[in-house]
Amino acid sequence: MKGPGQAVLDGVLSVDRLVHEPARLAILSVLSGAEQVDFGFLETVCRLSKGNLSSHLSRLEAGGLVAIEKTYRGRKPLTRVAITPVGRSALAHYRRQLAALVGGIDTK
Repeated sequence: MKGPGQAVLDGVLSVDRLVHEPARLAILSVLSGAEQVDFGFLETVCRLSKGNLSSHLSRLEAGGLVAIEKTYRGRKPLTRVAITPVGRSALAHYRRQLAALVGGIDTK
């Protein structure tokens, strides 16, 4: 039989790790408030290096949570990122999971 402590632990263990990682959570949170965002803007707002941001975006893209569009503005490369419907759903589910976890913790 599971006690309340086990239920909270199960909830923690079931959190989507792709979304839960702080840098990826920041990226998804920024993207959720915009239609599309430039790579440079994400780099600045999320305080990530180009390499670190690129690595996290690759993981999110592989998971289907973001779409990346690479084009050129004149001769300068331009990378834009957007959250996908799957990503929006995953972020909403993650937020519900956290709310449930926080609500289930006894703070006595």
